[in-house]
Amino acid sequence: MAGSDDQSQTVSSGDGTVKLKQKINLLNAVTIIVGTIIGSGIFVTPKGVLEGTGSVGLSLVIWAFCGVLSLLGALCYAELGTTIMKSGGDYAYILEIFGPLPAFLQLWVNLIIIRPTAQAIVALTFAYYALQPMYPTCDPPAAATRLLAALCISLLTIVNVLNVRWATRIQDLFTAAKLLALAMITVTGLVVIFMGETTNFENSFDGTIKDVGKISLSLYSGLFAYAGWNFLNCVTEELQNPYVNLPRAIYISLPIVSVFYVMANISYYTVLSPAEVMASNAVAVTFADKLYGVMAWIIPVFVALSTFGGVNGLLFTSGRLFFVGAREGQLPDAMAMIHAKRFTPAPALLFTGGLSIVMLVSDDIFSLINYMSFVQWFSVGLSVLGLIYLRYKRPELPRPIKFPIIIPISFLIICIFLLIVPLYAAPVDTGIGVAIVASGVPVYLIGVKWKNKPKSFLRFTAHITRTLQKALWVVSQES
Repeated sequence: MAGSDDQSQTVSSGDGTVKLKQKINLLNAVTIIVGTIIGSGIFVTPKGVLEGTGSVGLSLVIWAFCGVLSLLGALCYAELGTTIMKSGGDYAYILEIFGPLPAFLQLWVNLIIIRPTAQAIVALTFAYYALQPMYPTCDPPAAATRLLAALCISLLTIVNVLNVRWATRIQDLFTAAKLLALAMITVTGLVVIFMGETTNFENSFDGTIKDVGKISLSLYSGLFAYAGWNFLNCVTEELQNPYVNLPRAIYISLPIVSVFYVMANISYYTVLSPAEVMASNAVAVTFADKLYGVMAWIIPVFVALSTFGGVNGLLFTSGRLFFVGAREGQLPDAMAMIHAKRFTPAPALLFTGGLSIVMLVSDDIFSLINYMSFVQWFSVGLSVLGLIYLRYKRPELPRPIKFPIIIPISFLIICIFLLIVPLYAAPVDTGIGVAIVASGVPVYLIGVKWKNKPKSFLRFTAHITRTLQKALWVVSQES
């Protein structure tokens, strides 16, 4: 490869180096955040939130609170992202502040559970809604749903490998589609309210569950729907003018998502009783069936478009996270390679896409949400703790954005609550999360810390890396 004339011309293009290019503008940044957040959550988790709260009133409070909490977290990450100018999000911040072992554990849980699970959940939701119009009286076959979800992940992985611009254009287009879907649900609900249908809002707090553990699990379901507010930090190095566009994208995106989410839930409850919401695994479809008649297929189609864009945003940011981890020497060298012509982290994208397809075997979406959420909030809490630590230990660092210290402290307290309470409310699910984090320790000691590995092993891994370089036409990033 090194002697190829074509490659020499390729790598000398642009600024003369093989590296990730700054091709993400403000609009792309907004659609990455909005498009990643609005995936499957708003169409899947209303049932989970209602199950943990027991009443319409408290469930709406939870949805609004989750929006405020996500905005507080995003403000913390705006400061982190403009203080530590590296792609990789939580991983990069934990590595910089707390060192290699905590960073590897964060990378490990993202590698084997958080990212592939999230991508699998959103892809399954896409497949379910895409097939729903063909099966109006029953659920689509499980095998067909999984096959279509696998095709979705495969197609978008290929697109992300081939071209950054294609991936961002898909994100822009499908973000518009998902906002249109939520706008249709919201407008329809408001029309029904103005027609006087407010039965489900009378005595809306009746039946409220007072168990703190169950309410914390409803927060997990609500916050899962907002997951993605910190994913733009994974692609900081590809963001144009990041000091300006990172915080602007956050200020624009989070209020948009929060308003749409609360209004969508209000619309659901104008038409569906709490019992109907609890009985439905596809709340938006049930909503459309009751209101739109022969045109009920419109909502499943729009929701399918929405979740398709959600899978794209997750794949886009996940590939960058694992690329940065490999670049720091904590994952195999091959995953730190970039396509020599297309400037995309092809091996990392192919890995995360393949692992997401493997995760499609799980049946219980809400268990996946519970143990994924525990490790996710552990990671977020550690990053915000690092922000507070840097304020006092590294006051000399340039901080283009600096919020009052009460914001990260308040957010950290809520993170601690979200970690402690579910330990007794859902001990099995959160226990699995703790076990997954702990399983990374021996992997780190053997894979990263142990430097004097046998020469035969090193020759074998070098051979695998060279083979992948030739097969995928990838090279190491130039400084």
